[in-house]
Amino acid sequence: MLNLQHIHYAYTQTDSLNDISLTIDAGEAVAFMGPNGSGKSTLFKLINGLIQPSAGQYYFKDQLVDARFLKKPTQATALHRAIGFVFQNSDVQLFNETVRAELAFGPEQMGLAPDEVQTRVDDCLALLQIEHLADRVPYQLSGGEKKLVALGSVLTMNPELIVLDEPFNGLSAAYQTLIIHLLQQLNQAGKGILIASHNLAQVKQVAKRVVVFNEDHQVTHDLPLAKLEQEPELQRTLALL
Repeated sequence: MLNLQHIHYAYTQTDSLNDISLTIDAGEAVAFMGPNGSGKSTLFKLINGLIQPSAGQYYFKDQLVDARFLKKPTQATALHRAIGFVFQNSDVQLFNETVRAELAFGPEQMGLAPDEVQTRVDDCLALLQIEHLADRVPYQLSGGEKKLVALGSVLTMNPELIVLDEPFNGLSAAYQTLIIHLLQQLNQAGKGILIASHNLAQVKQVAKRVVVFNEDHQVTHDLPLAKLEQEPELQRTLALL
């Protein structure tokens, strides 16, 4: 589904992504780990079309994603429908007056019929067990509740791939467990999952593959979870992130 070839990205004169080459297939659950500032969030923004590489090529379903691609509304919309991005900070993602309106916003922008929008919203409220929040104001919710609503605003678009940047940060243990179970359920249903996290124990419950970045914004390891289990030294390193 995704193919990144020799990707570089620089905010200033220093690369934030340094020669990144990755292929991610449909339905994969992949975790990205590494120290703060190593490039994980930058990579996620690039995958979602929010930024473009300084060098290299990014292909989505064999289609080159570049400035020309993103200038075409139908193509950009198709990318954003297929790839749902849950930001690390939920407050930057939530802006509607109620949770129900938040979940309905994406499908409405897609031009879906009102009945279909309502069905998607109701199904998502039930899946996330947040029916009781439907008429609440998002910015008044707890951190865990906001994270569920942010995830719901993505799920109502029915994406093929869900990208989550540090989804466990600042959440209680109960909400962390709930998010893990939801991601397991979504992956079992065929959704691809990309997750950036510093918590190896949680990563191992969701991902089947782990990609590791270093402080030089390079990929140092890309291995199946089963292989990681055979690398105790690497596991100790990741546990200290």
